[in-house]
Amino acid sequence: MANPSTAIVDPEFSPEVSYKVSDDEYEVIHSKSPVFYDRYERKSDLKHQTHYCPGCGHGVAHKLIAEALQELGLQEKTIFVSPVGCSVFAYYYFDVGNVQVAHGRAPACATAIKRSCPDKVVISYQGDGDLAAIGTAEIVHAANRGEKITVFFVNNGIYGMTGGQMAPTTLIGQKSTTSPWGRRAANEGFPLHVAELLATLEAPAYIERVALSDNKNIMKARRAIRKALEIQRDGAGFSFVEILSPCPTIWGKDPVEARHWVLEKMTQTFPLNVFRDRRPEIPQGNEPQQRTISDILDLTPKAGAHNISKPKHAHHFKDIKIKIAGFGGQGVLLLGQLLIEMGMREALEVSWLPSYGPEMRSGSAHCHVCLSKERIGSPLVSRPDVLVAMNEFSLRKFAPEVTSGGLILYNGASFPADFAAPGLQLVAIPASEMADRLGSAKAANIIMLGALLEETECLAPGTALDVLEDKVKKLDLLEIDRKALSAGRMFIDEHAHIGAVSQPDGFA
Repeated sequence: MANPSTAIVDPEFSPEVSYKVSDDEYEVIHSKSPVFYDRYERKSDLKHQTHYCPGCGHGVAHKLIAEALQELGLQEKTIFVSPVGCSVFAYYYFDVGNVQVAHGRAPACATAIKRSCPDKVVISYQGDGDLAAIGTAEIVHAANRGEKITVFFVNNGIYGMTGGQMAPTTLIGQKSTTSPWGRRAANEGFPLHVAELLATLEAPAYIERVALSDNKNIMKARRAIRKALEIQRDGAGFSFVEILSPCPTIWGKDPVEARHWVLEKMTQTFPLNVFRDRRPEIPQGNEPQQRTISDILDLTPKAGAHNISKPKHAHHFKDIKIKIAGFGGQGVLLLGQLLIEMGMREALEVSWLPSYGPEMRSGSAHCHVCLSKERIGSPLVSRPDVLVAMNEFSLRKFAPEVTSGGLILYNGASFPADFAAPGLQLVAIPASEMADRLGSAKAANIIMLGALLEETECLAPGTALDVLEDKVKKLDLLEIDRKALSAGRMFIDEHAHIGAVSQPDGFA
């Protein structure tokens, strides 16, 4: 090839970079990896460039990872887990499977993805604040379990995205917005050596620290990244590459100076080394059984089982939002679970969101239940159509939230004398007393379930019986629950409503 002259970059942002060989001939000598998208759609303009600052190491690390995935033929099998930090928008750049997770939780999410999709290559990509601060426990335990994932840890010794605070890996003497006099061992502690820390564990297969400081070390980083991916591809175990990276903007240096600083300063505290390169001896034969999600959730139809493909009940509503509240031990959360199980069997969209305190008994508990003919946008119920209040505290707390014309079912012989809820339909049911007479105080929630079904006709009582027969394994308790369900329905039929003003929309 002749000496290159003018470099031509396609104005349409083609990934190819060509060099002129002669007046009428060009040869492609380098191109952007197809693991990257052709255009980055994060913004309406500048679709040919990332959001990283000039000289940032993330761009180089991305390039090395993309080229390794391409060379190993792993693009179609890869799921990239993006963190919170400067690389939060990685899913705009990598044309692979992408998951964006909460701060520090990338190893935990990568674990779940890898275990549910063991044939995929799962990459957790994190910065020092994300991995070494809020995510310390996540990375330590993932490594200790030997999860078969690959973690790329970009260490620039500072919080970059949030303004330059001190990170767990900030060097002694290094200044930051939260260590203006420089990091002092006596006050802020020593920098955290993550690679060395993980190397003390038994399970990891490969741990190496590299640096993006000069061409020689970048090539070493390239080999380490490729090797870490090969180890996962071969099913060998947990692989981890710590990448010392420049951050010119936050460090207040120009890009060239920042790279020199990585080599001259950072490597003195974080020496470049292969800390682990072996196949861990993990006992075989005691792995948990691999089961499908439908099998785990028992969603596979069985002979004679209920059929959820066809509604058993004519639903006269578009959606109903229900809030159930009481004390821990009153079956508040269970009542919500029974309702959504019924809804699923009647081919409705359902959601259930619990909220409870740390107390096992007597603490406050409530749950949000949505039953809908359409997809549910949020499981949170801030304006319920129906409130099931198992005690007075919950009645007073949540009654103001009920929509106009809504329904309150209250576990009591009558409503408190000073309680008023104009524009709502109020029904008092002495469910606890009725349950005691049936032989089990635990049945009060089932009595309320029967009353709810009879009053709203939102779901079929027959479906409730089917659910109870599947869920309640003790025959004596099942018989009490059958009676409780019937007692709740009969109470509604036989007793007048208190202060009934209007019906909720769509209720019979």
